Parts: sequence; C-alpha cells; structure tokens
Amino acid sequence: MEAHVNGVTAPWRRIAGTAFGLGTQLLFLVTVWYLFWFLYGDGRASSPHFWLIDSLLALQFAVVHSWLLLPSVREGLKRWLPAELYGCLFCVATCLGLLVAFAFWHRSPVVLWNLQGPLGVAMQVAFGLSWAALLYSLSLTGLGYQTGLTQWLYWLRRQRLPRREFEPRGAYRWLRHPVYLSFLGLVWFTPRMTLDHALLTGLWTVYIFFGSYLKDQRLAHYLGERYRAYQRRVAGYPLLPWGPLGKLRTRPAAVTPVPAQGSSGRQAA
Repeated sequence: MEAHVNGVTAPWRRIAGTAFGLGTQLLFLVTVWYLFWFLYGDGRASSPHFWLIDSLLALQFAVVHSWLLLPSVREGLKRWLPAELYGCLFCVATCLGLLVAFAFWHRSPVVLWNLQGPLGVAMQVAFGLSWAALLYSLSLTGLGYQTGLTQWLYWLRRQRLPRREFEPRGAYRWLRHPVYLSFLGLVWFTPRMTLDHALLTGLWTVYIFFGSYLKDQRLAHYLGERYRAYQRRVAGYPLLPWGPLGKLRTRPAAVTPVPAQGSSGRQAA
C-alpha cells in the first residue's frame, strides 16, 4: 500500500503517516473538550440571524459525517489512502466539522427553560450520565476504531488490518444504536435550553435517527443476512417496536456480504 522507490519504502510516507495518526488523536482530545463546554451551554456571540447561521453549521457536520461513511465513498478514497488510515481521515473530518460549528455558532437570547434547584441538578446529572453512556457504548465497539487509532497502529507496525468480527455484546444485545442514543442525551439534557440549542437539538435529533437508518443499511451491505437476522431480534431504539428503526418484521431478500477490509457490525457510529 505504500509507495516504493527502487524497492525501498519512501521515508516521507512513513513520516507523514505517523504525524497524521498522532495529530488525529490530539485533535480528537481537543474536540471532545470543546464539545463538552459547547453542549453545556458555554456563552457565545448572539445574532438576529442565528437560525440561518446555526442551521448551516449543524448541517455541514451531519452531511460530511454521513457522506464519508457511504460504502462507495469509502471504497473510492481507498484508492488514494491506505485502508488503515481511513479511520484517521474520518476522525479528522468529524472533528473539523465540529470545531467549525463551535467557532462560528451564535447563541440566541431567547431562553425556553432555565431549570433551577433539584430539577436543574437532575438535568445536569442526566447530562453527565449521557457522557458515561457514550464512553461505555464506544468501548463496546472499540474506542480505538472510532478515532482511527487502532487501524493506524496496524499501519505503523506494517501489519494488514484484520476484518472486524460482528459480536453484539453489552448494550448492543438490547438495542442496535446505543452510541446514537447516548448522543441524543447530550443534546437534550441541558438545564438551560436557549432557542439556538433547541434548533441544534432538533436538527441533530433528525440527523441521528436518519444516520441510524443509514448505519443499518451500511452494515447490511457489508454483513448481509447475518445483520438482517440481528435486526429481527433487536430493535434500533427502545419503544420503537416497528418501522425502519424497530425490529425487522419480514425476512428480506438475501443480501450478499461485500468483503471489506475492517468492516463489520462494529463500525464507527
């Protein structure tokens, strides 16, 4: 996968790939820090046109995030990038999309609710528990896969990336999308809901449910009937007994799994 010059691996490829992997992990940590304070309600500039600016900022993240996960896009980019570095590319694009939103987001002075006392504390606890649930859910799928670290380490050791096995465990035995459900908690549980936060919550809630549907389709594309059988056993979300994110009701036509390096039921969310 690496370029060779007269049978010798080009050293700049190794240097660039190593720097790319290290920089990706640092960028991820910085983004998580800013994400916490952004969702917690850190103050920003206000604007009478916040709804247009903020809508575009929320949508740019959702569109790029989903586009990069499309199997056709993934396979196309592998022509130019080693498979082991794709996870880092996805993580960088995700982080940059979030940081752009944080940097240019405009707050609204309109407050829909501002909970005080026990209710405010309860909402803050729920916000903290959503972070804990997110980390737990990501650990079930391999946090290193979410940031590209695991794949990058295989590249660094010049080892071929193994195929990830589909093994539902923990919360995945009860619902198909615990990571997305945890993220819903992050955007909904806030003691102070401003109009711009409500806009963000609404747009990202729609995106999360649509993204969950796309993830089901993507994993069915890679895993075929094995994932469809999982969909028939486990609903996407609690309290959704039917529909595209409920349990699959009918046996679909067989879907031929597509061999894909590193693809499985534990893909990045």
